[in-house]
Amino acid sequence: MPSLRQIQYFLTIADLGGFTQAAATLFIAQSALSRQIAQLEDELGFTLFEREPRGVRLTPAGSVYRERLAGLPRMLAAAAEEGLQLARGEAGVLRLLHSSTIPATSLMPWLDRFSAACPKARIDLDGASSEEQVSLVAAGHADLGVIRLPVLRRDSRVRFVELAAEQLWVAFPAGHSMATQASVTVAALRDELFVSAVYRERGGLARVVTDLCLKRGFVPNTARIVSPKTSMLNLVGAGKGIAIVPERMTTLGGEGIAYVPLSDPDAQSNCALVLPLHDTPLAQAFADILMNEDRASAAGP
Repeated sequence: MPSLRQIQYFLTIADLGGFTQAAATLFIAQSALSRQIAQLEDELGFTLFEREPRGVRLTPAGSVYRERLAGLPRMLAAAAEEGLQLARGEAGVLRLLHSSTIPATSLMPWLDRFSAACPKARIDLDGASSEEQVSLVAAGHADLGVIRLPVLRRDSRVRFVELAAEQLWVAFPAGHSMATQASVTVAALRDELFVSAVYRERGGLARVVTDLCLKRGFVPNTARIVSPKTSMLNLVGAGKGIAIVPERMTTLGGEGIAYVPLSDPDAQSNCALVLPLHDTPLAQAFADILMNEDRASAAGP
């Protein structure tokens, strides 16, 4: 197969119309250039140039060959540029996961900043539970995830970067007696029905809520219909019960729902980034944006 060097030599001769001019441009001896073209012609099985007293002229076969190769230098340059952009974290695809308690709407400011910093990059955004994200990132099926702590599943192939604590709120049906209060306590919810799933053997929001209630001496009463996902808000809106949710989820709104903050100092929940030990440039770029924003928010005005 012809080498890239031989192809470069051929195209230079064809463009300049002679071996002498091409040899000077390529900084190569004319005899060496002639040998390279002869070897190329032997390998191709046809003559590329007709030698004339004042230069060379492409043969019909040589003209077709040149036509097919005309875009090759541009393709090689474009490939090199794309590779450089990928290496710098300026292009490519960022495979990003998020849990259901971290709505995509709450990620939009970070996604916008990432898109501005890496305008040639594309984002593949998908939802997955926090436990699933650990496995997917560890296996290389995602570049990073935004999870809700705690996670019970650990993997030596990933690392966690904890983010600032987030206040917890109560989602009440709009007509509930506590829906108009400025704040409520966890203890005040003892007799309420929770439409959010109650699990202590699982991580994430369900574990946080269950532990908060247990510290106050009660197990959350479960409603007849429960959900561990954002569909819990639909159940609240339908008057089936209440749910304790992170502040991020209050941005989802919902018809027939009133959000009231919890006043307990420990009524908080944390998110974290889950990253592979050796993350991609794009993943690091997104993580840097998110962590910088997180530090700025924690510092306050």
